[in-house]
Amino acid sequence: MRVQTLTKLKKNNKKKHYKLTLKELGSSIVQNKYLYIMIAPCVAFYIIFSYFPMYGIILAFKDYYPNLGIAASPWVGWDNFRYLFEQEQFWRVLRNTVLISVGRIALGSIVPIIIALLINELSIRFRKYKRVVQTVYTFPKFLSWVIIAGIVRELFANRGAVNGIIFAFGGEPVNFLSKGGFFIPLLFVSDLWKEAGWASIIYLASMSGIDIGLYEAAEIDGANRWQKMRNITLPHIKPLFILLLILSMGSILSAGFDQIFNLYNPLVYDVSDIIDTYVYRLAFGTAAATNPGISTALGLFKSVISFFLLLFTDRVAKMTGERGVI
Repeated sequence: MRVQTLTKLKKNNKKKHYKLTLKELGSSIVQNKYLYIMIAPCVAFYIIFSYFPMYGIILAFKDYYPNLGIAASPWVGWDNFRYLFEQEQFWRVLRNTVLISVGRIALGSIVPIIIALLINELSIRFRKYKRVVQTVYTFPKFLSWVIIAGIVRELFANRGAVNGIIFAFGGEPVNFLSKGGFFIPLLFVSDLWKEAGWASIIYLASMSGIDIGLYEAAEIDGANRWQKMRNITLPHIKPLFILLLILSMGSILSAGFDQIFNLYNPLVYDVSDIIDTYVYRLAFGTAAATNPGISTALGLFKSVISFFLLLFTDRVAKMTGERGVI
């Protein structure tokens, strides 16, 4: 009897706590109604443009007929995926996507740290120039890839400024935009010019939270700037580096559609054609446009692989003692 009574009391307490929580939630919504109104458009955006369109994923398993619609079109199982995997071009774009993404992630993870460290040291010795340098480095972030692609083409075209300088010194013009050996480094350099300065701001914010007393204690012990950077600054920004690396792994099959689409051409398809540009041509530029199930299947394949890569990277980070994101 005593055990039953205690059990009933626990259940009643849980119910009271649950009801109290709902009341608190209701009062919180009323008190912060303007905050909820402000966030409502963001929630509506993701519901309308991210969750509702997920219904179209079933196209990957159907032979779509416009006159029948998505629901009435016949199921074909894994046929769209088999068609993709049998295409030699698919494995080429998959290879290009992985190679370009790995290069972008590697450079995009290391270069911003170097820039942040240099700006941090600059702020110590030349404080008034820090904002000028930050502005110069971050400004390209606010330019679209259409504008940057135009600048790159003007600089590196056959009759561009760079070839003009080479010709002036007696050299032969180089087809930077038509040869894979030059085109891929050009992708990496232009991406760093646009993104690295902006990414360094995150590391600068993390460095600003480091206790100055640590640097003062290290200086008393005779540590130089390099030793303070290696033993204090880098260990403090390591968790942020791991976090950003995990998040970037989720987009490893997204090698930068905007950049490549505005810069590439058929002469460099062998090294620059990626999954996103291949899907674009499948959907709008080839005979496969009559069957959107093929492009949907490719997009679903990309999303699933990216999801599992994100989980894998997060698990590895946790196994090594770092904090994950999931």
